[in-house]
Amino acid sequence: MEAPQFSYVGPLLVAVGLVLFGLTVVAAIVSVKEGERRAASRMLLMGLLLLVPYVAAGFIRFPGQEIAAILLLALPLLAVLAFLVPLGQRSIAEDDTPRHQIDERDIMFARYHLVPGTERFDEYYRRNPEKRAPDDRFRSKPGLLGKGAAYFEPCQFAAAQASFDAVAAFHGILDHEPSSEKIYADPAKMSRFVKMWAHKLGAVSVGITGLRDYHLYSHIGRNEPYGQPIDLKHKYAIALTVEMEKEAIDHAPYGPTVMESAQQYLAAGAIAVQIAEFIRKLGYPARAHIDGNYRIVCPLVARDAGLGEIGRMGLLMTPGLGPRVRLSVVTTDLPLVTDTRTRDYSVIDFCRQCTKCAVVCPSKAIPSGDRCEIDGVRRWQIDSEACFTFWCSSGTDCARCVRVCPYSHPDNLFHNIIRFGVRNSALFRVFARKMDDLVYGRKPLPVAVPEWMRMGRPSTVSIAQGSSDKKRIL
Repeated sequence: MEAPQFSYVGPLLVAVGLVLFGLTVVAAIVSVKEGERRAASRMLLMGLLLLVPYVAAGFIRFPGQEIAAILLLALPLLAVLAFLVPLGQRSIAEDDTPRHQIDERDIMFARYHLVPGTERFDEYYRRNPEKRAPDDRFRSKPGLLGKGAAYFEPCQFAAAQASFDAVAAFHGILDHEPSSEKIYADPAKMSRFVKMWAHKLGAVSVGITGLRDYHLYSHIGRNEPYGQPIDLKHKYAIALTVEMEKEAIDHAPYGPTVMESAQQYLAAGAIAVQIAEFIRKLGYPARAHIDGNYRIVCPLVARDAGLGEIGRMGLLMTPGLGPRVRLSVVTTDLPLVTDTRTRDYSVIDFCRQCTKCAVVCPSKAIPSGDRCEIDGVRRWQIDSEACFTFWCSSGTDCARCVRVCPYSHPDNLFHNIIRFGVRNSALFRVFARKMDDLVYGRKPLPVAVPEWMRMGRPSTVSIAQGSSDKKRIL
């Protein structure tokens, strides 16, 4: 005869099992909609594996059934507690303020534009002889969007180049004199207006920070007047992000990814140009900082404006989209209210454990170890020469790291529940990291390029802009 105290436990076990199975079914449906068929099948399999012990313990009598029932009922409760109880929360203890300015002449894009045989080229390598050998390696490759690159496809590369050319068309209107008539507005109301308008124009997130010395490059490196010290005295910086489409990034490192990257550089640039022009019409100086024409280091500005943290791959990790964004910035003297940066240790802790981007990086440019002290600041630093050389070999801006990052999943309810747990609990971070590897794979493969984008690689096709006009690439 069944023990009275167990009479209600059997149905309860079955009910809990069905709830867990139902949750995995919902997750599988979401995965199918996201095009993640592997994730969907794994979710369903896990759901079935979860359901079996609950149903068995609920219907089948066996020795130790009561103990099994207690354990099975305790497991979901412990999981909920691990999700909800804030464990391991602490601020980033180290001061992550850079001690030095970056010289833009030293970044890879500036070095890419140096022309052999010119005085500028010779002078740079006289000052930096150690950079000559690695730079000669990337110069021996076909180049970004270059014919002969590993992933060259004429239409995909032409589409990306068209977007970069459109960005370059903005370069002449990034900074000019403001209106002589100054219009004053309450800083709080103006800040709200700028943010709301930026969102209306397509920005995903917008933040405001005071402009600091370390936000600025020390010298101009990508346009004229080359080598001139940067003396930008604006008081405020408005940072914004736009989303790169997940479906496009899933093709990384193939052509559709650089198409999307270029398209969102254009989108972010257009918003910044509009905001800067708006501010100048109010009578205040303003400069837009967009792809190929910066005076500031965008990720540092965006971090201090509260838009995210700098992760293992050296990119801004935003709360809702991870590194799957493009940035632009507007600097100005328009009186604004700055946002307070809330340091999110969970991002650093998750990146410290994850290493997924380092594992899949084709050039092994992303460090796999913990942060180390560089110029007085504990941080990760990628091997930019190795990364850029792969770009010049592949012809694209790769983005394998962005594609596999667990933070890059779509900004929807299902993934945001996971993000909440990751922020909230160190224990849940361990669980989420392992589950991401199990469900999506430790090394997710690129998604096949859609048929409409594949035009072939005919040897007779030539795209002059894609192979020779380096001024307009990135």
